Amino acid sequence: MLTVAPDIEVLARFGRALADPIRCRLLLALREAPAYPSELADALGISRTRLSNHLACLRDCGLVVTVPEGRRTRYELADARLGHALDDLRAAVVAVESDRTCADAETEGCC
Repeated sequence: MLTVAPDIEVLARFGRALADPIRCRLLLALREAPAYPSELADALGISRTRLSNHLACLRDCGLVVTVPEGRRTRYELADARLGHALDDLRAAVVAVESDRTCADAETEGCC
């Protein structure tokens, strides 16, 4: 049975998914259209094994789902609202120094 995760857990899962550039690329690709693993691996230029690991992470985070189609499995965003959320995040303008991700990277050891 599926349960609704608390707000903080949901945001943490989304953040974990976005923490990796390949998973970001996967989410953006799936935002455009559902796809099969072989298509995604080719589009991203990565091995199917590596892709499988990233898709498993996105599934575990609840961001993508599988849709069986005969002997194949198609992947898509778990909810259309995720596509809107990705669009909103991409549209946000964040000013960062070019040599580090956040202002506290050196002192706090983050990013």
